Amino acid sequence: MDWFTGIVTYVLVWWLALFCVLPIGARPIEQADPETGGWRGTPAKPQIALKALGTTLLAVVFWLIVYGVMEAGWVDFRDGWWAYDGPQNSSPVPGISPRPRD
Repeated sequence: MDWFTGIVTYVLVWWLALFCVLPIGARPIEQADPETGGWRGTPAKPQIALKALGTTLLAVVFWLIVYGVMEAGWVDFRDGWWAYDGPQNSSPVPGISPRPRD
């Protein structure tokens, strides 16, 4: 995994972890008034900084797992039945033979 792929993978894992962490500990405001800017689903104490820190730590753990799996060669998108070798060598759909060239 090169550095660019690692960064993109980390960003994707971070956003996924953020959406998993956001609802933890969220309690709605008891008497929210829409006239003053409150809404019934607004959390009373959002704790965004704590959730960002938790998201970062969780994303690091999951990214290390993904990195380990990719570097160990357990999953390789450049080799195997799912790899696409071009229109003359293989079909993009597994199990279907390539179309003969005219």
